[in-house]
Amino acid sequence: MKTRKLGNTGIDVSSIGLGLMGMSPGMYGVIDDEESIKTIHRAMELGVTLLDTADTYGNGHNEELLGKALKGRREQAIVATKFTFGPNWQFIGGHPDYVKKAIDESLRRLNLEYIDLYYQHRVDPNVPIEETVGAMADLVKAGKVNYLGLSEADASNIRRAHTVHPITALQTEYSLWSRDVEEEIIPVVNELGITFVAYSPLSRGFITGELRKPEDFQPDDMRKRLPRFQGDNFQKNVDIVDKLAEIAKEKNCSVAQLAIAWTVAKGALPIPGTKRRKYLEENVGAVNIQLTSDELDRIDAVSPIAFGGRYPGM
Repeated sequence: MKTRKLGNTGIDVSSIGLGLMGMSPGMYGVIDDEESIKTIHRAMELGVTLLDTADTYGNGHNEELLGKALKGRREQAIVATKFTFGPNWQFIGGHPDYVKKAIDESLRRLNLEYIDLYYQHRVDPNVPIEETVGAMADLVKAGKVNYLGLSEADASNIRRAHTVHPITALQTEYSLWSRDVEEEIIPVVNELGITFVAYSPLSRGFITGELRKPEDFQPDDMRKRLPRFQGDNFQKNVDIVDKLAEIAKEKNCSVAQLAIAWTVAKGALPIPGTKRRKYLEENVGAVNIQLTSDELDRIDAVSPIAFGGRYPGM
């Protein structure tokens, strides 16, 4: 596994991380805690250090799962978790009192004394970012958190937050099919020395090529509610994946590896999510794929944007 620096901290982190969201109920279908823990352990064996979770995934289940997986292995991981959403995504909380409550609950579920990277999952529109980050900075002083991050924040909030306390990472969806951050967000984080962490670099699994028709989803899979997985958009996006697969074949890699390698080449730190060792090992293999500028241009031409937005209403 190759490494890179995490923000301006000076510490090394794996150049590919692991997103854990799909390991909890209500996300991507049936789960298996035993296999999920084995997947986390295998990730660490392969040199993956950045493990990404959130308090809202499975309403706490995801953090508890990671806590079990880290027993006796804490020193091998850089643990990132997030707060803001209430149970079942019912509200966005950025008030300082909520921040202090959320961290204690996350530490309890994770069974940890501190969290390496603590994100505000979404900016609370009703609370100035300075107040929220000020409360997060207090957690650093208290030794409960090492570094601070934001998720899906706009350029203005990133700058404002960074004046209160250094922001180490900005996490936002970024993939061949989700590239709106390139115009404004990525230039800002590069200017400030903030690591850009790309979640869903495989567009929630679509780019892997495993999904060929809407019937491939399990009944409780949340992806069925997303525009790019619905109606005519689905088949149009499958057609794009097929074109990417042709390029991947020439590179002697999977289309998933091609997409992750593209993300790394763009300077991001991807955290592809999976709940199975088989796909984890495939994803991590992307670290060895080098893309030339001509190949990047060709990939961009084939897959300029997905059909359908990331979320309903976007």
